[in-house]
Amino acid sequence: MPFEATINAFAAALGEPSAAPPAMTRGRLGAPDARRFSVYRNNVAVGLIGALEARYPISRRIAGDDAFRALARAFVRAQKPRSPVMIAYGEDFPEFVAAHAGAEPCLPDVARLENAWVEAYHAEDAPAATIGALAELNPDCLPGTRIAFHPAARLLRFSTPAASIWASRQGGDGSAAPVQAMAEEALVSRPDSEVRVRILPPLGYEFALSLREGATLAEAALGLDDAEFDFGTHLVGLVESGAVASLIPGSPS
Repeated sequence: MPFEATINAFAAALGEPSAAPPAMTRGRLGAPDARRFSVYRNNVAVGLIGALEARYPISRRIAGDDAFRALARAFVRAQKPRSPVMIAYGEDFPEFVAAHAGAEPCLPDVARLENAWVEAYHAEDAPAATIGALAELNPDCLPGTRIAFHPAARLLRFSTPAASIWASRQGGDGSAAPVQAMAEEALVSRPDSEVRVRILPPLGYEFALSLREGATLAEAALGLDDAEFDFGTHLVGLVESGAVASLIPGSPS
């Protein structure tokens, strides 16, 4: 059998608990050894489940150990690693949870936040713009200024108070502060190599998303069409959070 076909057959048998050991895997007696292969298969599954537990610790606390491991084991059977780098495994887990969790409506959103945290932690290094750089902008250039976001920045919109729930579960004693049941939006950033999660104020998500999609500061602010929108507060908040890599001045008006 060609080597690639051998590897594919071996991987397929690893992912299916009821599958017989591949014919090309032989033990000391020169025949397929179902017991030894089962031990190896289980070790692989345990390793992948452990990777998910490390990536989604708050989701595990919310679901409970048994329920989380059942979800994780089902995910491991359905989704094989696409990279030998284990930190890349499990990025699709929040979507899987959304399709299979059911009982905890906040669980998929909390998992999305945890995944964004991991992505931000491992994102490309880059300097972040400072308030000083914002202050040095020519006021005449401000309306046409665009923003380049930091590679670690992540914008998230939830149908649940996922960011507050995530923050309330950070203590190791299992206790959690009560959280008001309302939808939230969050910004994940990594200033000074420290990942931070910021719950965005009203209209903050729309403003940041418009800027991320290429709008100028003036276009993003005017596009909200809200008299209560405080342009300066939102812009300063984005810069202070470390979500902005650079400010690209516009032409003087």
